[in-house]
Amino acid sequence: MFGPLERLVALRYLRSRRQEGYISVIGWFSLIGIALGVATLIIVMAVMNGLRADLLTRILGVNGHIAVSAHERTGIPGFDGLAQKIRAIDGVVSVTPIVEGQVLASANGVSTGAVVRGIRAEDFRGRALLNNAVSAPALTRFDAGEGVLVGHRMAARLGLRVGTTLSFVSPGSVSQQQGATARLRSFPIAGVFNVGMAEYDNSFIYMPLDQAQRYFRYPDAASGLVVLTETAEAALPLTDRVRGTVGDGLEVLDWQQANASIYGALQVERVVTFLLLTLIVMVAAFNIVSSQIMLVNEKASGVAILRTMGASRATVLRVFFITGSSVGIVGTTVGAAIGVAFATHMETLRGWIEGAGGGLFDAEIRFLANLPAVMDAQETVLIIAIALGLSFLASIYPAWRAASLDPVEVLRYA
Repeated sequence: MFGPLERLVALRYLRSRRQEGYISVIGWFSLIGIALGVATLIIVMAVMNGLRADLLTRILGVNGHIAVSAHERTGIPGFDGLAQKIRAIDGVVSVTPIVEGQVLASANGVSTGAVVRGIRAEDFRGRALLNNAVSAPALTRFDAGEGVLVGHRMAARLGLRVGTTLSFVSPGSVSQQQGATARLRSFPIAGVFNVGMAEYDNSFIYMPLDQAQRYFRYPDAASGLVVLTETAEAALPLTDRVRGTVGDGLEVLDWQQANASIYGALQVERVVTFLLLTLIVMVAAFNIVSSQIMLVNEKASGVAILRTMGASRATVLRVFFITGSSVGIVGTTVGAAIGVAFATHMETLRGWIEGAGGGLFDAEIRFLANLPAVMDAQETVLIIAIALGLSFLASIYPAWRAASLDPVEVLRYA
């Protein structure tokens, strides 16, 4: 497409001489701008993809892919039989009965709101995220009914350790002759878990299912069922089948519906961030236009001489297209290399910054305990294609302007 002569002339034009130093500086700024724009896009999108994937993995690891809950306070009687029917649906991996309620937890003079979730020990073990979040001895004590499991952040705030007593006050009331009174009971700590998500580690408490049934007044019933499927995407088409199995008396929500606010915010943030960061590349592309126009004006005499020696308009157009697009190609290549390198070693860089900055990536603010980065190959290719496309578009007008120069007029006033 480009002949040797065109490449040679373009290379000579890219080499600045003293009188063309200002043009060269603008060209370098254009190259750096494109490189920074591409690198920033790749890094930020990789981090957002990682945060989204990690966040959803932990949320779904705790709350499941499909949630079945009762509309009434009576709960779900005969929940084991219903769970067996749901397990028979193709694509369903497991169904976990739970009893859930809110309490005011108190220990060592400190109180905090908490969510208590009753669950069987075998179901707890069957959830990889939960099973890996607690030690084997703690799970053994939990299985024996010797206490509850609390998040490590809650344990740190309340000064809890294994064997410590934690008092619960339930907002639900029990009718007595003297009036309504809250349920108060104390439970020993069987262990501490760490799922790596600040909200759950700070506010969740796991209790044996039979104890939760007695405490929250769900005799022989569960407040809900947590359904796990093979993948998060597989849960969406299965929701209607689960809804048809459980009937009209229960509410069935898939993970997108249950976490609509978080999922929607992540999707909108991802698209808006991509569009805004693309503006960096567009600004750098405008710099290519300005630098190339100045180069055309500077090389007008040389272009006129080339034309008088037999060079066609197409040849001149290709020469200046090469000079402009070269800046975009080199800048995109450098930016992609930087972006991939940073995204690949993001957690290492986070550790360095955390060590120097002290709390810059506080999990209480970021919602997660680490800073993952997941690169999407298609997204990275799209970013590179956009950068190259903008660079090529920015090179067309200056190249066309150079090809439109009239050699007679240029040489007359040279």
